[in-house]
Amino acid sequence: MFNKNIKLGLVGLIVAFAIYQFTENNIDNGIFLLLFSTIFIFLYFKNEMILLAFLKLRKQDMDGAKKWLDKIANPETALIRKQQGYYNYLNGIMVSQTDLKSAEKYFKKAIELGLSMDQDLALAKLQLAGIAMTRRRKIEANKLLTEAKKLDKHGMLKDQIKMMKDQMKKI
Repeated sequence: MFNKNIKLGLVGLIVAFAIYQFTENNIDNGIFLLLFSTIFIFLYFKNEMILLAFLKLRKQDMDGAKKWLDKIANPETALIRKQQGYYNYLNGIMVSQTDLKSAEKYFKKAIELGLSMDQDLALAKLQLAGIAMTRRRKIEANKLLTEAKKLDKHGMLKDQIKMMKDQMKKI
C-alpha cells in the first residue's frame, strides 16, 4: 500500500517518538512504539499486497490474486529487489495458463531479480523448461530441468520433472 521509502520514514518517526517517550520516563509507551515499528520493518521486506496475493493463490483464486497484484502501481519503485522477483513470479504463474510468451518474460525476470526460496526458483525454472519444450527448444529445456532438479532439495517437484523428461524423449 505504501511506498518502501514511506515505510522507512514511518519507522524513523516512530523510533524517534519512542526515544522521546523514554526520555520522558514513559517506558511502557516507548517499548510499545518500538514493537509497533517492527510491523513496518516487516512490511518493508514482505510487501502486504504480495502476501495477500499468495493467500489468494493458495485458495486457487487467480482473479483475487491478480486484483491484489494490480494494486501495486509501479513495482520498480514500490518494491525491493526480491519483492519485484516475487511480483514477476506470481504474474508468471497467473499468465502461464493463457499467454506463454508473456509468462516466459515474467519468469525470466523473476529469476533475474532473484527469489528467496530455492523451491520457488525451481518451480520458475520448471515452468520455463515447459515453455521451452513447447517451443521445441530441447537443449534449453533440458538445461532448465537439470537446474530445477538441483534446486528441488525436498523432492516436491520430482514427479513433474520426471514427467517432463519423459515428454522430452518424445520430441
